[in-house]
Amino acid sequence: MKALLNRLPIETYVVAFTVALWIALSLTAPNFLSQNNISNMMRQTSIAGIVAIGVTCTIVIAGIDLSVGSVVAFCGVAFAQMCGHGLGLAPAAAITLLAGLTVGLINAVAIGRLGIPAFIVTLAGLQVYRGLALLLSGGMTVGGLPPEVKDFARGTAALPNLFWTMLAVAIVFHYLLRYTRTGRYMYALGSNAEAARRQGINTFRITLTAYVMSSGLAALGGLLLVSRLSIASPSMANAYELQAIAAAVVGGASLFGGRGTVLGAVVGAILFTTMSNAAVLLSVDPFWEMVLEGLLIALVVYLDNLQKRRQSGA
Repeated sequence: MKALLNRLPIETYVVAFTVALWIALSLTAPNFLSQNNISNMMRQTSIAGIVAIGVTCTIVIAGIDLSVGSVVAFCGVAFAQMCGHGLGLAPAAAITLLAGLTVGLINAVAIGRLGIPAFIVTLAGLQVYRGLALLLSGGMTVGGLPPEVKDFARGTAALPNLFWTMLAVAIVFHYLLRYTRTGRYMYALGSNAEAARRQGINTFRITLTAYVMSSGLAALGGLLLVSRLSIASPSMANAYELQAIAAAVVGGASLFGGRGTVLGAVVGAILFTTMSNAAVLLSVDPFWEMVLEGLLIALVVYLDNLQKRRQSGA
């Protein structure tokens, strides 16, 4: 039994904890399982999950992306501004996604070609793109969006449209990471960069792929967040980068690279959304919520390291 527990991935424990938390909340919070509350949780989880999937791609290659929250805000504001100036939704969305992909390209070039550490590059991006969001909006909230923008987030087809979007993204990226050569190369690069180079893997191309994925999904998150809020604010998505990294890590991704899954990122996002929702329903001080989330991250990383030490010593 002990050997079996040692072989179980950390995601298994996180799923079990999330299920236990849902059961406890269904008994202690009467409105937790209401249709409105579950729908709101699905919408909130969807955006967090999409951004977390993108960040997972960079963590898998032993990188990091601290700029995703600012990219969400920058792309959301840019999209709202283009719509407000009469550009159609489709062209505005396409340009916004292209801007996100360009951000990833810039990050990858700075990291892979110029040799600047990913932490520094994306930390600078955190400031730059938040500043651009403020410049584009003049520091003001951008409203007056076409009704079609908010209609998408409010629409449902058995499940909210935003949740369907996250599921589609999750399926595509799960396939890419698990079953394609590019995905295998990403894990190889994260596990041992020098060995990956000696095997003939184009490490810059893999780095480029990972950061373009991360920023592209952050741009998509910006579009969806604007749809959900019906406005765009330069201050929106504050601390999303920390939430995304936390969701990926709690979901089993290793900050040392070589490990991480789409399922883990989504489960991590669901767990943190559930904790946030529980704090509201149970009238818990939000500051305590932050403390508990931080302790949970530390506990999961500790358990993961303990499990790896046990396996290596077996």
